[in-house]
Amino acid sequence: MKTTALTDLHIGLGAKMVEFAGYNMPVLYAGINQEHAAVRNSVGVFDVSHMGEFILEGPGALALIQQVTTNDASKLTPGKAQYSCLPNKQGGIVDDLLVYKINDEKYLLVVNASNMEKDWNWISQHNTFGVTMTNISDDTSLLAVQGPNALATLQKLTAVDLASIPYYSFTIDALAGVENVIISNTGYTGSGGFELYVPNADVKHVWDAVFAAGAEFNIQPIGLGARDTLRLEKGFCLYGNDIDDTTNPLEAGLGWITKLDKGEFNDKEAIAQLKAEGVKRKLVGFEMIEKGIPRHDYPVVNQTGDVIGKVTSGTQSSSLGKAIGMAYVPTELSKPGSEIIIDIRGRQLKAQVVKLPFV
Repeated sequence: MKTTALTDLHIGLGAKMVEFAGYNMPVLYAGINQEHAAVRNSVGVFDVSHMGEFILEGPGALALIQQVTTNDASKLTPGKAQYSCLPNKQGGIVDDLLVYKINDEKYLLVVNASNMEKDWNWISQHNTFGVTMTNISDDTSLLAVQGPNALATLQKLTAVDLASIPYYSFTIDALAGVENVIISNTGYTGSGGFELYVPNADVKHVWDAVFAAGAEFNIQPIGLGARDTLRLEKGFCLYGNDIDDTTNPLEAGLGWITKLDKGEFNDKEAIAQLKAEGVKRKLVGFEMIEKGIPRHDYPVVNQTGDVIGKVTSGTQSSSLGKAIGMAYVPTELSKPGSEIIIDIRGRQLKAQVVKLPFV
């Protein structure tokens, strides 16, 4: 397995380590519910250095990004970021990603660890624009400092006015004495906070500085288990669960990042046709009515037991005290209030479609 620059630190903290996307990653420390609550109520730190980072540079960088992504990157100004996805020309999604505009000829793309090689090859394959591509993933660490006390924690470590960085914006400045840290406000927990892109050589120093600054807030290290429950409560998609090479952006509820009026891009014609015809299934949020915890790939069935969809993500929400999930269901069952049935290990249990986010 691959490691991050902080793998030994996590092991020393007693984290339960698991293989995730080829990396040895901490899934939990004290426990998922406790860590989940720490982020919702105060502040926690995730090591998400397994994520991939690509730099695209040159006069053709924007043109390449416009070709391979669904969102309209021409709307970005320096210091702004954008959520987008890579359509695969077959009605599915190669990956979802973040696009950061550093300047008019330089962009940072942040991709999922499990898709790093796939994404690199896919973007390279479409690079007919003379763009210089650099994969900085192995040299870059990424900390996500999340929660309502994240700003107060990090403000001790930088002269940047963090409150002035809007959602989906970033700056590059000094933090904890380290120069040229990308300080980003994109968040995957829905609790506020910042992401810190730091060279591997400096990340242990930054980690220690963040924990010293957050001590008054009882700052906690947070594993990938709580990251999953936090993002699910906000209805954020996870690649490999809720979206993949077989799911279309429109049925996944990602029409808002699919700009058909921006000019040509991969799979535009097929997506436009699907929009005109209407999707046959939709990704929805649901809450269990009867007692049971839904999990990834559990079937959604009709009254006679026929499979009509599938659960993509599910958990017992510690914030809500009830079981929640997301699932693909026929469009006619996608309205909030619709009753669906989840097959949980042979037990057919009632659930109700609800509007996202859950919290």
